[in-house]
Amino acid sequence: MDPTGAGRMRGFRAPGADEVASRPTTAAPAASAGQAPGDVDVIDTTPEASAAPRRTASWRWLVLASAVLVVAIAVIAALAFRLGSTSAASDAETSPSPTPTPAPTATPLPVPQLYTQVVPSVVLIQTSRGSLGSGTVVTDTGTILTANHVISGGGDLTVLFADGTKAKAEIASTNPEKDTATLEPQKLPEVVVPAALGGGVAVGADVVALGNPLGLRASTSSGIVSGLNRTSKTTAGSISGLIQFDAAVNPGSSGGPLLDAQGLVVGVVVSIADPGGDDAFAGIGFAVPIGAALSGGGDGPGPGGGPQI
Repeated sequence: MDPTGAGRMRGFRAPGADEVASRPTTAAPAASAGQAPGDVDVIDTTPEASAAPRRTASWRWLVLASAVLVVAIAVIAALAFRLGSTSAASDAETSPSPTPTPAPTATPLPVPQLYTQVVPSVVLIQTSRGSLGSGTVVTDTGTILTANHVISGGGDLTVLFADGTKAKAEIASTNPEKDTATLEPQKLPEVVVPAALGGGVAVGADVVALGNPLGLRASTSSGIVSGLNRTSKTTAGSISGLIQFDAAVNPGSSGGPLLDAQGLVVGVVVSIADPGGDDAFAGIGFAVPIGAALSGGGDGPGPGGGPQI
């Protein structure tokens, strides 16, 4: 056989007629309704056509995700607000309400401290007629508060300050009804130490008396307030509205200060109860309240004759 004949192909054998007849045939797709025979559907397989559905799906997912996010944020915000309101209400209910701070009370000072604080303000008063008493410096200019009966007998007045300074003094004012008077010294010590003035006292409160009993300079004694609004009958008449106390006082103590537990002057010592008539202390002393002592009085010396202690 000729290898180049019509029945040979390069490396292949041409199929015979019987092989061709036995092969299965594939039917052409049927035409759709309204489609002419022989026409076929044309499918657009360009990249633009295939990308359009994908873009539409992506936008739908983006919108859905955004909506879910917005809803989640709203829910979280609502929960946070509710939790915050509940917490604030709980704190308001559980937090203790503030209680008023009690007013601080003054701490009583020991008697030695009171003595050191006030004794520089206490003076010894003497007259040329032999009267002896005490007084308290109550102003920066050296004004001395004392008992009227100490200076009412007349004569020259001499005051001796705590630092040893001695000076003549003149009567500035008197109040015979309350048995008080004020003096103005002609000379002052280098340092003037006025005493601090207080107010009212209560029965049972601690008090301290300072003065010069029997001429014993700068003596002190302590006790309590035994009564208020007492009346004392003296040679100068009756004095009412007095503080009764049991701190020891004697002749020479008149005009000296009566102090409270903070060292404030609350009274001026003026007399004692003397049932035996011997000027001996019987446990009852009297002082003019500081408010009454400073309420004013007449000018010049009074009639005198007050209780001499």
